[in-house]
Amino acid sequence: MTKLPLNPYLPSWEYIPDGEPYVFGDRVYVYGSHDKYNGHVFCLGDYVCWSAPVDDLGNWRYEGVIYPKTSDPYNRDGSMCLYAPDVTVGPDGRYYLYYVLDHVCNVSVAVCDEPAGRYEFLGYVHYQDGTLLGNAPGDEPQFDPGVLTEGDVTYLYTGFCGHGDRGRHGAMCTVLGPDMMTIIEKPVFVAPGAVYSEGTGFEGHAFFEAPSIRKIGDTYYFIYSSQVMHELCYATSKSPHEGFRYRGVLVSNGDVGLENGKPKNVPDAYIANNHGSIVEIAGEWYIFYHRHTNGTWYSRQGCAERLKLRDDGGFDQVEITTQGLGARPLPGKMKYPAYTACNLYLANAPGRFGDGCPKIVQDGRDGDEEIGYIANVQNGMVAGFKYLDCKDVGTLTVTTRGYINGEFELRLSPDGEGCGRVRVHGSNIWQSFTADVDVPDGVHAIYLCFIGGGGGHLESFELK
Repeated sequence: MTKLPLNPYLPSWEYIPDGEPYVFGDRVYVYGSHDKYNGHVFCLGDYVCWSAPVDDLGNWRYEGVIYPKTSDPYNRDGSMCLYAPDVTVGPDGRYYLYYVLDHVCNVSVAVCDEPAGRYEFLGYVHYQDGTLLGNAPGDEPQFDPGVLTEGDVTYLYTGFCGHGDRGRHGAMCTVLGPDMMTIIEKPVFVAPGAVYSEGTGFEGHAFFEAPSIRKIGDTYYFIYSSQVMHELCYATSKSPHEGFRYRGVLVSNGDVGLENGKPKNVPDAYIANNHGSIVEIAGEWYIFYHRHTNGTWYSRQGCAERLKLRDDGGFDQVEITTQGLGARPLPGKMKYPAYTACNLYLANAPGRFGDGCPKIVQDGRDGDEEIGYIANVQNGMVAGFKYLDCKDVGTLTVTTRGYINGEFELRLSPDGEGCGRVRVHGSNIWQSFTADVDVPDGVHAIYLCFIGGGGGHLESFELK
């Protein structure tokens, strides 16, 4: 099971949001910020890196800490957090890491000779007179750098546009010279914030944060988190610093915008901020994004889905799933941990977010390699797993603990008829319960819907 691609794609005890994926050699590397389990704010950890073979996307390897947060001269005491980073390969073949600290409006740069080695602080992005980007008259604060290097120049994309903030106009592109830090073309705006989006084509999906940049053929793809926060959108242009046109939504971490057996604008997972990008791996395109766990905004986990590049260069919005990076539906007869649920909500309050709702948690403290599970199981909870290839399935086993008394009904759609029920009762330890079910052969979404009283935990389910 450790080799089977699942969402989240990293272990359930790892919290790496804001994923920027790249293929270097025969491996895909993911760079992101680093949340903590039970963290009280975003991005409390050092930068770490994970990688996987391009032909085995379920086999992720921990590369270790690549950049401690105390490496920046502004942050020797570690009092500031490392926000979402990005990496690019410079004209000298070295790897350059760009980031912003949470209380500083400048862009920092670190460098390394290999993709996942220990990066060393290099300096700050600056104008030719030495003034730091973000400090010059007319500069807007820098945030969430995304970078793309072509030849001797690097395009740096930054920005954050809070709701109603007229002082921030949109996403910016700044051109850097071959030393990877000196500005040779000052910032220009490439995508508007919500306040300035009227008449631009970005209305309703204007830039909020999380700029990322990719190039496919002769076209630049600007990926970003929109004003509604839970979705990653994209715009395209033939130029890296002008003419971007809004193209659509890539993914919503609550599947808002997709029907999937529910009303189009009703979320079937907890929606909050989002950040990620696209990558081509072995000829297939993927979108990396993050989800929210622990009933807060501050314990986010990386997920990924397969995209299809249309003939016109566009992408359709993709559905969030459990199978994630996998090319095929998951085996139907298998045991799955509950934390792999791609849909999780209360039937009478979809999208509600907080401690009282069902949520994905773990035992122990941050860093403890404890398998995640669903807590706050209660009447009306729906947990969805997509997609399983079922054949000759006749029993369902669920493993629970806590003070619950009721039944898990297995459905193939959120409000569909049940295929069977498993009765459970309270237990102080993990205990398994089994019942017969009647699942037709075929590829299905599997929904476990709890009907009953009390509250407890769901560790896993198994179909046989």
